[in-house]
Order: sequence, then structure tokens, then C-alpha cells
Amino acid sequence: MGHVLPVTSPHPQASDAVGPRWRQQIIGLVLYAVLSAVGHLLWEIVQLPLYTLWRTASRAELAFAVLHCTGGDILIAVSVLLASVVLLRAWSWPRAQASPVAALAIPFGIAYTAYSEWLNVYVRQSWIYDQKMPTLTILGYQIGASPLAQWLIVPAAVFAVLALIRGWVNESEPPKS
Repeated sequence: MGHVLPVTSPHPQASDAVGPRWRQQIIGLVLYAVLSAVGHLLWEIVQLPLYTLWRTASRAELAFAVLHCTGGDILIAVSVLLASVVLLRAWSWPRAQASPVAALAIPFGIAYTAYSEWLNVYVRQSWIYDQKMPTLTILGYQIGASPLAQWLIVPAAVFAVLALIRGWVNESEPPKS
């Protein structure tokens, strides 16, 4: 048996430059979405008593509300991440430019949440805050502090975990020669 030669691209520089980068970006996006899903799911469960739904809904309705809101949270998280990457032209994210992307994505998430809370509490009347919900006055409206804090804490934690993972990956790579 002879040696097996590795399969290489006829254009090694192009495949090395594009392939691994896109793989890293897709892996980073999937990790961001999964970690966000876990964080937002836990937050949605914990903050349920801050809405009147907690006292009036059946368990099935509560479960649906948590899953529905978590699904929305995942869509918001991925949207604000992609918008931040595009606006900053941070094409090397997550390998580089992670801090500027996080610094833009987190306020985008908070701003969208303030708008969504206003829309769903005051315009659509989709949900009602319980008296236990702490609120902040924004443009004359009482907006739930818990959902605003959610969009500060969960994404910050997710970006921190991604930074740790990025550090481990960078340390495990062989030096380039």
C-alpha cells in the first residue's frame, strides 16, 4: 500500500481563505443562536410571574407563551447580530471584531425590546405587566425592566462565552509558518 495523498484544491489560497472563514462564521452564528436560545428560555421562564399571564393562564398556555417568546428572542438575537456584522462590515466575525459587534448588537436588542414591549403592552395589548414588574419610563410609557435587562444580560453572557470559546480555539491551533 502506498501513501494516500491529501486531496487539495487546484487553488489552495482561495479554498483556504474562503472555506474555513465561512465555516467559522456559520459555527459562530449557530453557537450564538443556541446559547441565546438557552439564555432567553431560562429568562422567559424566570420572568413569567412578572406578567398577569402567570395567574390567569393554564400550564399549556404558559408553556406556549414561553416557547413563543423564546422563538421571538432567537429571531431578534440573530437579526441584531447580523445587522451589527453588516453595519460594521465585520466580515471576520467571530474570529475578530467581536467587541464592536457585541457593542452594537446589545443596544440594538434593547432598543427593539423597548419598542416591542410598548407595541405589545400599549398598542396590541397582547400582555399585561403584573404589579410586581419593575418598570422604567421611556418616552412617557412604563416599559418592563425585566425584558430590558434580559437584552443586556443574556447577549452579554453569550458574547462572553463565545469569547472564551474563541480563546480556546486560538490556543489549540498550531502556529502558522
